Amino acid sequence: MTDLDADDPLAHLRDHFVGTDSDLVYLDGNSLGRPLRVTGERLRAFVEQEWGGRLIRGWDESWFLMPEVVGDEIGRVCLGAAPGQTVVGDSTTVLLYKAMRAAVALRPGRTEIVVDRDNFPTDRYVADGVARECGLTLRWIDVDTSAGVTAELLAEAVGEQTALVVLSHVAYRSAWLADVPALTQLAHDAGAVVLWDLSHSVGSVPMALDAWDVDLAVGCTYKYLNGGPGAPAFVYVAERLLDEVTQPVQGWMGATDPFLMGPTYAPAGGVRRMLSGTPPVVGMLGLQDMLALIDEVGMDAVRAKSVALTEHAIATSADLLPDTTLASPRDAERRGGHVTINHPLMREATAELWRRDVIPDYRDPHGLRLGLSPLSTSFAEVTRGLETVREVLDGLTP
Repeated sequence: MTDLDADDPLAHLRDHFVGTDSDLVYLDGNSLGRPLRVTGERLRAFVEQEWGGRLIRGWDESWFLMPEVVGDEIGRVCLGAAPGQTVVGDSTTVLLYKAMRAAVALRPGRTEIVVDRDNFPTDRYVADGVARECGLTLRWIDVDTSAGVTAELLAEAVGEQTALVVLSHVAYRSAWLADVPALTQLAHDAGAVVLWDLSHSVGSVPMALDAWDVDLAVGCTYKYLNGGPGAPAFVYVAERLLDEVTQPVQGWMGATDPFLMGPTYAPAGGVRRMLSGTPPVVGMLGLQDMLALIDEVGMDAVRAKSVALTEHAIATSADLLPDTTLASPRDAERRGGHVTINHPLMREATAELWRRDVIPDYRDPHGLRLGLSPLSTSFAEVTRGLETVREVLDGLTP
C-alpha cells in the first residue's frame, strides 16, 4: 500500500470487488468493470428464488417495471436527471440508433448530422447509417485525437441545416471531457437537437443533464457501472420532448398497453416508449449493486478519487516513461476517468503486458489507455502497472 492508498478514504471499497486480492493489475475498467462480490450472491438468489421460484409471475411482481425503476436510479445517482426520463433497454448501439432516428425526426426539413471524426466508431457508424436512411448528409468535425470537440470547432460546424449533433461526454481515446452545457447551448442556438454519448463518463464524472438542458443521451452500463459483459444500455429523453419523440423500433414493450396485443401500435406515455422488446432483467442485476455503492459514496467522492488516480498515472508516467507522450488533457477539469500515453511500440507492449497479467487497453495511434475505475483501482496498482510498462518497453527497445 502506498501513502496515497493509506490516505484514500475510499480505499477500503476495493475489497468489495472480485479479484482485487490477486496479483493481476487491471487498468481497463473503462472497457469492462470488475464485478462486485455481492453480485454473485444476487445472481444465485435470483436464479433460485425469482426466476426459479416465481417464474412468469416475476413479470407482474417486478420485472415489467425494472427498466424504468433502474433507469430512474441511474438518473438520480449518476445523471442529475429527474424521474421519468431514463430507461434501461437494448445495447448501446441499438439505443443510439433509436435516439438518432428520434432526434432527426424532431427537425424535419433539416439536412445535416454533425459528428466528430474521433467519436467512438459505433456512434459514427450509426450516424452514417441514419444519414443514408433519412437522406441526410454527415458534416464532420476534425479534432485532435489527444483532445476533443471544443466550442470553437462546434460553432464552425453547426448551422441552419443542422438537425442533430452527436457528441461524446468523454472521448474514448483521449479522455477529453466536453463542456456539455456550452456545446449543448451552441447546438440549440442553431436550432439543432443534441445527442450525448455518456458511455465513458457515467459512473466516473458527475452530471447534471436536466440543468444542462440536454435533449437525449445514451450510455452503457458495463464500464464504470460494473453491470457485466453485455449489460444493457440506458437512454435519457428530456421531459420536454417526451410527448414529441418517436423511435423506429416499435415493439410490444414500448406500446401503451403491451398485454392488449392489439392490431395497431400506439406508443406508451413517457420514456417507456423508447423500449422495444422484453427487458434484459438478468443484465440489470449487477448494475443495481453498483448503483447502490455509488449512491452510498456519492458521485463527488467518486470523481475526486478518479482525478487523483489519473493525476497519479500522469505523474508516474512522466517519471518512469519519459520517452512516452501524454495523449490526454493535462488539465483535470478537461479530463475524464482514463489516461492515454503514446509510444511507437505500444501495440507490441500491450500484448506483452497482457501476458504478464497487466491489463491496459490499446488505441491507435500508438496509445496505451489506462482505464482507472475509481472504486476498484488502487494507487499501488497503477504504480505496479506502469513499472511493468517500463520493463516491457526496455525489453522491446533495440
